Amino acid sequence: MGNYPHYFIAIPLPESIQEQFAEWQSQLMKHIPLKRWYDKRDFHITLKFLGPVSDNQLTDLSRGLSDLELHAPFSLRVGKVGTFGSRKHPRVVWAGVEESEPLFLLKQTVENVTEMAGFPKENRPYRPHITLGKRWDNTNSKDMTEILASIKEPYRDIFTMEVAKAVLYQVEPEKKQKYKPVHTYSLLGKE
Repeated sequence: MGNYPHYFIAIPLPESIQEQFAEWQSQLMKHIPLKRWYDKRDFHITLKFLGPVSDNQLTDLSRGLSDLELHAPFSLRVGKVGTFGSRKHPRVVWAGVEESEPLFLLKQTVENVTEMAGFPKENRPYRPHITLGKRWDNTNSKDMTEILASIKEPYRDIFTMEVAKAVLYQVEPEKKQKYKPVHTYSLLGKE
């Protein structure tokens, strides 16, 4: 689809939680060789990755996403470091998001709206998380199994955050802060 910018819909994190995860990240970086560690301003909980989006699709999408206002704000518990990929060489280091019915209902609304706007439905199970870093540095052959087991323990805290909005982000890969907020959708609990 041409050279259109990529977009995604996500829940931003409050500054206090960004700071906490950035602190964790600075310690984890010393032990886990990943190619990319995220800027704290880019920490988020993805609801839907869209990929390239045309201007026409963006207009349709923005109209449909106004349905998010029907959702009421809710609390969410986040924390605990985990990984995706092999224990030897993890491909993603993340902070977890506890299961939450309001979160899954919000995700479902996003799926419905994006599907109506012509985006493919996500068939994989939804595993909400906050990516701190990714892409194993292949030049490092160190087995991370024991290191991960020992360093995860201090990173088990759980934090509660209020979710009062979802944001449509544009990906700007050449910048330090790679995700630019384009539109914010407040969760108002409208009937």
